[in-house]
Amino acid sequence: MHQEEKGRLIQLSLGERRNMVTQLLLVNITVFMLLFFTEIIYNIEGNTTERFNQEVLSRVTLPASIPKLLHSPWTIITSLFAHNSFWMIVSNMIWLWCFGTLLQGLAGHRRILPLYLYSGLCGIVFYLLGMQFIPALHAQQSYSAMTGASASIMALAIGATTIAPNYRIYPLLSGGIPLWVITIIFIIINVGTHAYSQNDITVLPALLGGGLTGFFYMKQWNKGNDWGAGLNRLIYKITHFSHPKGPSNLNIVR
Repeated sequence: MHQEEKGRLIQLSLGERRNMVTQLLLVNITVFMLLFFTEIIYNIEGNTTERFNQEVLSRVTLPASIPKLLHSPWTIITSLFAHNSFWMIVSNMIWLWCFGTLLQGLAGHRRILPLYLYSGLCGIVFYLLGMQFIPALHAQQSYSAMTGASASIMALAIGATTIAPNYRIYPLLSGGIPLWVITIIFIIINVGTHAYSQNDITVLPALLGGGLTGFFYMKQWNKGNDWGAGLNRLIYKITHFSHPKGPSNLNIVR
């Protein structure tokens, strides 16, 4: 592991400088609030929930049907940040904060966004493959859609555990709880919750894809191969496109 980042003290904080976890939390919560208030407006105007789902929610969720996806390709990105229920956003944001902050403290903030996006996209691939080739899921293809950060959060959990399985949570409590124990509990709760519902079971392939991405991404990072370096450079160039590269040579006459 990169030694200068391994020695950082991990703090569960929202105000830390360069806190990518906080930025992801804000994006997810903002998208949820926009959808929430839009649905309220629909209800005030006497529209049905079905109409809201058809006209608004379907524009940001990823359809399981490939032909439908070809007509709304932007949902590949929007679905990674959109949540369609209160308890879904609450539980996902709590786990995102916990595992994201741990991984950020262990590996640095530059690992968070690439892993979040890569694992989300890999989760989508696994989801679509599962809906096409698993008979029990294929039967729900015509009306199913995926949304939320579950696959990305699974990647953050597996990624943090991959590089520091014995990291202790609450060390003052009888020596602390190993991170791998927390992750196993998280996986059981997450998979069990989705498997309990016939509709939510379609998300299980996405969780597998996200978890595998988190494992291999952080395994490679631990070996010195940063798969997110290219994306980070691209984001830096985009966000600093209009910034001056050095002091100006212009003489300003007052």
